[in-house]
Amino acid sequence: MALIKYITDIEFDFGAVATLPASCAAHGISKPLLVTDAGIKAAGLLDKVLAHLGALPVVVFDQTPSNPTEAAVRAASDLYISQGCDGIVALGGGSSIDCAKGVAILATHGGVLTTYATIEGGSPKITNQVAPIIAIPTTAGTGSEVARGAIVIVNDGRKLGFHSWYLVPKVAICDPELTVGLPPMLTAATGMDAVAHCMETFMAAPFNPPADGIALDGLTRAWAHIEEATNNGTNLEARRHMMSASMQGAMAFQKGLGCVHSLSHSLGGVSPRLHHGTLNAMFLPAVIAFNASSESVQREQRLQRMAQAMGLAGAHQLGDAIKDMNQRLGLPSGLGAMGVQTGQFNAVIVGALADHCHATNPRIASAEDYQAMLHESM
Repeated sequence: MALIKYITDIEFDFGAVATLPASCAAHGISKPLLVTDAGIKAAGLLDKVLAHLGALPVVVFDQTPSNPTEAAVRAASDLYISQGCDGIVALGGGSSIDCAKGVAILATHGGVLTTYATIEGGSPKITNQVAPIIAIPTTAGTGSEVARGAIVIVNDGRKLGFHSWYLVPKVAICDPELTVGLPPMLTAATGMDAVAHCMETFMAAPFNPPADGIALDGLTRAWAHIEEATNNGTNLEARRHMMSASMQGAMAFQKGLGCVHSLSHSLGGVSPRLHHGTLNAMFLPAVIAFNASSESVQREQRLQRMAQAMGLAGAHQLGDAIKDMNQRLGLPSGLGAMGVQTGQFNAVIVGALADHCHATNPRIASAEDYQAMLHESM
């Protein structure tokens, strides 16, 4: 049976951040914990959001690391509890929003965060007691503002997923103006994250035609506008399309992801300095080639339909088109250029096989398959 849900309230417009006070009031948030990072604060975006909140008492946690960790979640949760907060405003990219989701669990449920991880059987333990979240993305890539999951590096070094419909933010405030100052390389890397989400969830086997349509439209937007957004960050129209593509990729990936993400989650845990979106861009060509022989991919003409959405002549051009796009955007040529060593592969493969995205790839990968994909992505 297919479960299809689209349940997030989304404020999408230039200047949409002005709706934040009304969203807080609508969801009974009178003293929010604002979860963000030092870069957002330095860029002046934190002050911009605080100005909209006016006299509302706000507690700020601005120490989210580039890949959210259990330690950061614990520190922010302690602050939430000690200051008597009653909701969360997440401001930033996927890291800040995912950190906020971890806080929403831990501050209201207690215990050890790993208890609630998907692969530990923790999803049913996440209840409707989670703290309400309002998410304000400042990048266009992860789409965490409309997603039911979060990715956190736990204390034992694993990069784990936490999934529950209760974790979907009550409101996503998508204001493309907040992405105008994003540097070119982050625009490119987060943009390719959105491309990866749209492509990988479209390839996933579960039956979800609405997700397929949303993903294909998101792919069309991202592929057409990622270069302009990267090269001319003040182009508001390009920024609008990229933010929409990011949101659409995450709305769609409730359908499932696959080997791109099982590999990037695992490698990101082995080497947390590596950017998630960049890793996805590196893995996409090898995973597309691996998926080409999948029965569902062939039956539904998945690769041909993605090629059409990208304006390509045929499915045979997909891998090279992605590599060429990575090059034009100034992204690394492969994992080797990112400093990844073949000696890390065994640990990455163990993590990928255990990752929650492994089982929803349209073709189930073996350890040997993952080894081949890693080598192809070097």
